[in-house]
Amino acid sequence: MAKLKPGDGIQKLIADTLAIEAEAAHEAGAIGFMARALVQATLPHKRVTGSEFTRRNGAYTLTLLAPSHIGLPYGTVPRLLLAWLTTEAVKTQSRDLELGDSLSEFMRALDLVPTGGRWGSISRLKGQTRRLFASTVSASYADQEKVAEAGYRLADRSMLLWDAKGPEQAGLWRSTVTLTEAFYREIVEHPVPVDMRAIRALKRSPMALDIYCWLTYRSSYAKRDSIIPWPALAVQFGAEYGRVRDFKAAFLGELKKVTLIYSDANVAVTDKGLLVKPSRPHIARRKAD
Repeated sequence: MAKLKPGDGIQKLIADTLAIEAEAAHEAGAIGFMARALVQATLPHKRVTGSEFTRRNGAYTLTLLAPSHIGLPYGTVPRLLLAWLTTEAVKTQSRDLELGDSLSEFMRALDLVPTGGRWGSISRLKGQTRRLFASTVSASYADQEKVAEAGYRLADRSMLLWDAKGPEQAGLWRSTVTLTEAFYREIVEHPVPVDMRAIRALKRSPMALDIYCWLTYRSSYAKRDSIIPWPALAVQFGAEYGRVRDFKAAFLGELKKVTLIYSDANVAVTDKGLLVKPSRPHIARRKAD
């Protein structure tokens, strides 16, 4: 497995790992959730041309469509947004979510530092939020026995009233988003539990976030060992890579970060693919559950 370089933030990851292991997510109040439909196949890692994007995971296909003048969501910011939105919906059991009465409050919830300017985090967050809420999700499952299709937007409406020049100042009204009934049902009926401290620790890498959520989700239902071939993983996680060997090198580097945080992930690298064995989910169930 690829080794982490000093520049990869290894010391910070080790510190985060020790903190996570020292206190269970339940006791730390760090339980979060991700949408199952967007864990099985995921958003683009980088900016992509066009207004349609497709990822596949076996018989499952995820397609994103966006207005051409807005563009598709990509990178870590929409993943952090999805984690926050899903967690809030599961906790409040409501489609109507308040994003906070100031931009900085919301960004602190995502563990982002508000910075202005064209390339600052404020502009990036606002741009990716618009891309995410403007997109339409199409999820399909097709094998030799059945075909199932589902499609929806994430939000019926959103009202974002942030002032980029004064991120600490609250607006006249709170920024809000109303999730669509279809997306809301998907996330409250099939949430994937995650440790939000792990999400924050891995937030610099969209692929690491994807691998972490996928592994802890897969461990919740895996009953036997299975090998996922490298070409299949490349289709699922690395659509931007032209060659499988380039994807494999990148994947192993990110997997190293994930298994440092999620040490119970029982995986092994083989020439054919990634061997995934039944593991303890990263969020252990309470005895009273």
